[in-house]
Amino acid sequence: MSNYYSISPNYCLYSLNFAIMLRQVTTILLILTLCCTTVACGSSSNQTQSPSANNSSVRRESNQVSSGRYEVQQATYDDGDGTYTLMLLNTPGGTSPLFRTTNLQMARLTEEDTAKGEKTAVEINGDQATLYMTEDFKIEYVHNVTEVRNNPQTGQQETVVIRQESSFWSPFFGAVAGQALGSLLFRPQYYVPPLYTPGGVMTGFGGYGSTYNQAVDQYRTKHNSPPPAVKNRQTLRSTGNLRRYPSNTPSSPNRSTTTTKPSGSGYGSSTLKNSGKSDNVKRSPSFGSSGSRRTPSRSGFGSSRRGRR
Repeated sequence: MSNYYSISPNYCLYSLNFAIMLRQVTTILLILTLCCTTVACGSSSNQTQSPSANNSSVRRESNQVSSGRYEVQQATYDDGDGTYTLMLLNTPGGTSPLFRTTNLQMARLTEEDTAKGEKTAVEINGDQATLYMTEDFKIEYVHNVTEVRNNPQTGQQETVVIRQESSFWSPFFGAVAGQALGSLLFRPQYYVPPLYTPGGVMTGFGGYGSTYNQAVDQYRTKHNSPPPAVKNRQTLRSTGNLRRYPSNTPSSPNRSTTTTKPSGSGYGSSTLKNSGKSDNVKRSPSFGSSGSRRTPSRSGFGSSRRGRR
């Protein structure tokens, strides 16, 4: 008589449930494995990108001049927004020699300083700076000529820059400046350029004070209007940029320049855009520098005299 083993229905049901549970566990393990692999790949990608981000940060810092005292080769003032651009000497390697700021104090070097051979230099502390100048140091002055015109894109009236003119400004040139300020001449102060006059070299200043607002108020009292930089900041700004006249619109006459030729250290020529179109204008070599070859006559404080031709 043969023996037969019968399988109970409960055993079959148990086996089926076990198989289903095992499949679910396997599926969960596969999902967890895929998640771990994805996280590991993402972490590796982030580690690969981090050196690039660090280099980008270093590049940004390399264009920032660290605090200290630097000799100044040349200086430019733009009355579109009141920005001073200084070309520095002896900056550390890998650092841009250009320093831009709207927070600049000025003072004249004393006779003792110049006798020791000191030259025009700037002391930088963050974004604030103090420019110590020789008596004959000249700053290139970029004047923005503006007009109110209709914007062909929006149909609205806007104050726009139609051209730029170049002149020079010597804040401490001549005896009148010394007589007006006395010992204050050698103390750092905020100065506003004199009323813009095309041609020649503008001397003196339109206002001064221990704060920039004091200098602006003094200029406003004298001329019944704010300095060009203050006015332009209010009327020319649009989303952080100066409004330039569109290039597809007829422009005004070409940019004019002065005939004054300063001497001293400097370099090259430059090109400025006029109403969106480029007009090549050769400037005199070595702008914004000291060491004038002649002593121009002057008739008063904060005035401008045309240079000899």
